[in-house]
Amino acid sequence: MWHTARIDFPMKPNTSFVGFLAAAALACSAQLALADSATPHVRLKTSAGVIMVELDAQRAPLTVKNFLQYVRDKHFDNTIFHRVIPGFVIQGGGFSDKNIEKPTRNAIPNESGNGLSNRRGTLALARTGDPHSGTSQFYINIGENVALDPQPSRWGYAVFGRVIEGMEVAQKISETATGGDDKPVKPILIEKAEIVE
Repeated sequence: MWHTARIDFPMKPNTSFVGFLAAAALACSAQLALADSATPHVRLKTSAGVIMVELDAQRAPLTVKNFLQYVRDKHFDNTIFHRVIPGFVIQGGGFSDKNIEKPTRNAIPNESGNGLSNRRGTLALARTGDPHSGTSQFYINIGENVALDPQPSRWGYAVFGRVIEGMEVAQKISETATGGDDKPVKPILIEKAEIVE
């Protein structure tokens, strides 16, 4: 999944440069490896507890970039989980704590063919029936929702990360009482979303 750059010397360097070049090559290789293997982490502080997610920028670069920009813009702060279905998903990122839909940037291309599956604990981009309509709304898979993966005849829903801490919080949210529209009777807030360095 990850790759590192390889530096080849076509000829033997003179001995005064050997130490310097070896150190530079190792530092460069290590830096590239770190950049390639680094996966952004985002902390979702909710009114039910903290959920930490790890994003996969290698397989879903456009979706991760989009999500991180919404985090930086504080778009998710004081929003609600507006769709909660036990054993299926919890969905948020689109409505304020006043239950007003928030404006978004333009939709992004669908990256559902990236090899990541809608398994329990994964993070994916919500969309309408238009496959390329994903903006800010996301969901956490509570069940094994492989039916949401792409098929030869249709687009799927793009997975771009996974929960690494707080899955019990997501599970608890999924079990909350909801009304007929799958919205929790007592609002569950995303109080703050922040990138963890």
